Amino acid sequence: MAISIDPLIYGLIFVGVVVLIEGLYLTMFGRSISLNKRVNRRLEMLEKGDRREEVMEKLRKEMRQHMNARGIPLYAILADRAQKAAIAFTPQQLIMIMAALSGVAFVGLTATTETALLIRGGVSVAIGVGGVYFWVNSKANKRISMIEEQLPDAIELMVRSLRVGHPFSSAIQIVAKEVADPLATEFGVIADESAYGRDVGEALKDMAERIDMQDLRFLAVAVTIQQQSGGNLAEILAGLSKVIRARFRLFRRVKAITAEAQWSGKFLSAFPIVALIAINLLDPTYYDEVIDHPWFIPAGLVVGGFLTANLFVMRMLVNIKV
Repeated sequence: MAISIDPLIYGLIFVGVVVLIEGLYLTMFGRSISLNKRVNRRLEMLEKGDRREEVMEKLRKEMRQHMNARGIPLYAILADRAQKAAIAFTPQQLIMIMAALSGVAFVGLTATTETALLIRGGVSVAIGVGGVYFWVNSKANKRISMIEEQLPDAIELMVRSLRVGHPFSSAIQIVAKEVADPLATEFGVIADESAYGRDVGEALKDMAERIDMQDLRFLAVAVTIQQQSGGNLAEILAGLSKVIRARFRLFRRVKAITAEAQWSGKFLSAFPIVALIAINLLDPTYYDEVIDHPWFIPAGLVVGGFLTANLFVMRMLVNIKV
């Protein structure tokens, strides 16, 4: 039994699809949207001459468009992650990209494999949709991780601004100018909304719910309570910053402790597949005596099911909430 290189081709096409969508994203929206430039995207848009209200409306539309599109069939599985990643593509554009990438994958599979038409069609759709979901999910994870890391420093910057006499709205603006993306653009939108009359506490609460981050909810609640009851906001935020830093350190510690179990689950699930490929490469006739047995395929499916279940069980065991 000769090993097929089709799975390797599928993987290479999948990687190509992910690289293609990343390149398209950077081409359409510029390098500042990649979250690794010192000048945040909002300031770059303002420097290009766009009016403040136009920039605010454009960013607000990007931040809310995906949750407003949950009703689109099949898009609900992507909407939450796209919202947290603040993907600038519209939902319609993402759907068209999925279709286009599925077509590209189909052409690639047709040129490089001899599988049946139905299999090529199904794999192409899986690569197109799965590639977009993988890309959006990685963007969301990166963005949320960066916000979690930036938030304590941003709050401490607000504390210092309040202690030297700046009002809270000015402290928000300072954060929007001094810190990097993604938090800078988020706070920049809050500063703009506050300048046009929106309550800062309400804007912070909206951001916390949109990003779905507990630390941001703490910040929104602290600001809202101070607005209603009074008190020293600088001291409140200083205490909140310490709490967030402590939670962040605890989260990192838990992540480090559970990393071994997570990778063990991945290794134990991947090892039989890697071993199967290695055996076929070293001895292509190894399974010839049993491949025609009626229980061979059902047994393979059962093993595959157990390997998949192992991933989910290990993930549940190490999914510790902090």
